[in-house]
Amino acid sequence: MPAKKFSERKEGWFRILVCIVSGIILGLWGKLVFFISFINWLIVVFSNKRNRALAEFCESWNTESYKFMRYNTFMSNKRPFPFSKIERISKYS
Repeated sequence: MPAKKFSERKEGWFRILVCIVSGIILGLWGKLVFFISFINWLIVVFSNKRNRALAEFCESWNTESYKFMRYNTFMSNKRPFPFSKIERISKYS
């Protein structure tokens, strides 16, 4: 039983590093997503069609931000990017 407590304690301390590194990356990525969302909006307005690649890029950020919040609030032990591979929760429709 003490080994389990040490493991949880170690994971708790590691979350500080994950929060800093992932937070910086997701913050910068979020600014890019905001810009890309505006570009995609312009594409929709003028061509009446969404750009699938841009939407999927934004969806990846949405998923990683969600994983980041779940990890930092101790709801999950699944680490966000760059400590795991990039994922998407939903399929593009």
